[in-house]
Amino acid sequence: MAGPTTAERGERQQESSGPPRARRFGPPRLRTIIITAVSLALVAGGTVWVLYGSNWTRVDGVSVSGTRVLTPAQVREAADVPVGEPLVSIDTEAVEARLRRKLPRIDEVDVERSWPHKIGLKVTERTPVLIVQKGKNFVEVDDEGVRFATVSQAPKGVPELELEPGRSGSAGASLRRFGDDRLVREAVRVAGRLPAAVARDARLVKVRSYDDISLELSGGRTVAWGSGEQGTDKARALTALMKATPKARHFDVSVPTAPASSAS
Repeated sequence: MAGPTTAERGERQQESSGPPRARRFGPPRLRTIIITAVSLALVAGGTVWVLYGSNWTRVDGVSVSGTRVLTPAQVREAADVPVGEPLVSIDTEAVEARLRRKLPRIDEVDVERSWPHKIGLKVTERTPVLIVQKGKNFVEVDDEGVRFATVSQAPKGVPELELEPGRSGSAGASLRRFGDDRLVREAVRVAGRLPAAVARDARLVKVRSYDDISLELSGGRTVAWGSGEQGTDKARALTALMKATPKARHFDVSVPTAPASSAS
């Protein structure tokens, strides 16, 4: 029996090559696209429901760490985190802003979401380096010159700042040029450069002008410091001077290359 002719073989090849292309790009591929789209929509909808609709991801508590003077209860009250709201919707920047506004003692604060249902507040409080007496109370000043809190009892080991700039002469010119705030920052700058042993004994930092800052130490000793410039050199000179003349009562390091001391 004779086999297929050349024309018949060509027709068969055409028939066999056509359908696979149709199968490859036809309805099955459309079904796959639809199924994938529906699956993604379900996943997205489920995620939205978990984040916003589920009780499992709603805020049910606020933890506080890092406090020293402040209490966790004070921080939680000032933060005013809306308990019961979806955790994802909490405006952490707004919480931080409320804390800084209501509690100036706070220097830094990190507001973090702790999944699935907690807010964490990590607080860093300002540390006083000087205090300013105000009536019967004391205003605490930090290492940036910020007056951040008023307390009824002076913290131990923190020297008092006495700001008494003159209103005439060079002192008056200093006040007009720099202002009280700048002079306070200079006093803070001096306090931050004191040797540890001197800082422990410091009782008073007195500021009369930008270039006239002095210290009163325990035992009636005094230090003429001058301006806040060359603080490291002045601290080094004062340490050496105190070792060389331990019985001296008055020290002058306003010119650190020519320090002086006296017993009276």
